[in-house]
Amino acid sequence: MKNKFVVIFSVIILIIIVLIVLQIFIKNPIKNKKIGNNSSSQEIIDNLMNISSYEAEIEMSVYSNKNENKYRIKQKYSIDGEQEKSIQEVLEPSNIEGIKIIHEKDKLTLENSKLSLTNIIENYKYVTNSCIDLSGFINEYKKCENKKMQENDDNIILDLTSENTNPYIKYRMLVIDKKTGKPIKMECKSENKKEAVYILYTEVKLNTK
Repeated sequence: MKNKFVVIFSVIILIIIVLIVLQIFIKNPIKNKKIGNNSSSQEIIDNLMNISSYEAEIEMSVYSNKNENKYRIKQKYSIDGEQEKSIQEVLEPSNIEGIKIIHEKDKLTLENSKLSLTNIIENYKYVTNSCIDLSGFINEYKKCENKKMQENDDNIILDLTSENTNPYIKYRMLVIDKKTGKPIKMECKSENKKEAVYILYTEVKLNTK
């Protein structure tokens, strides 16, 4: 008799728990967060605009006249307070492997580990407008007045018309994957809208502030 009472009591408690859980779900149904809606798309953009550091590997094509040169580059970017630092290390082609391009404020440093050479250029004109850097695009997008955002089912597309004096990177476009919130590719076009630089992001790790 005692065992029967324990079983009945346990069943009653279980039913009460189930009813409470069901009541919670009825009052507060689970909402599927659609990455494609306006709020989540804006959240992706906001996160990108507020990165504190990132690491990436890119495949880059540079077009000049009738030539196309391809590179594989490892990128690192960090910001500490107002101090920004960007490092581009060439992985391919093999004849320039190991060359590093380091941006800090208005200073550009070129390093060649194979030849143990370092060349520092002060007050470099285009450091803050580098087409290679994701951070360069972000900084310009923040302050640019001539910009727009578009989206489709899979991607967010950020376009801007650059206000700097470099005619080879007048028009810039960044494509972001909605599922991951990470950049897929970036394109830079000259003032006559010919493609100058094409960047494909193969690996990206972002950290926000």
